[in-house]
Amino acid sequence: MPFANLKVPAGLLDHAQKEELITKVTDMYAEAFGDDVRANTMVLVDEVADGGWGIRGEVLTLARLQQ
Repeated sequence: MPFANLKVPAGLLDHAQKEELITKVTDMYAEAFGDDVRANTMVLVDEVADGGWGIRGEVLTLARLQQ
């Protein structure tokens, strides 16, 4: 079963954007492994709490990402 776990900042994506991500990732797996995997492909979108992640040693917040 193909599985993708996407980590995104909490509040960054609305329902429609999450749905689009899930659809596109599922399509990508189906393209790579054949359409038969589509029925068993799981995509999990985890929302990380604001300030709960960082890059280059800097803590990221939703406000900073939206600048």
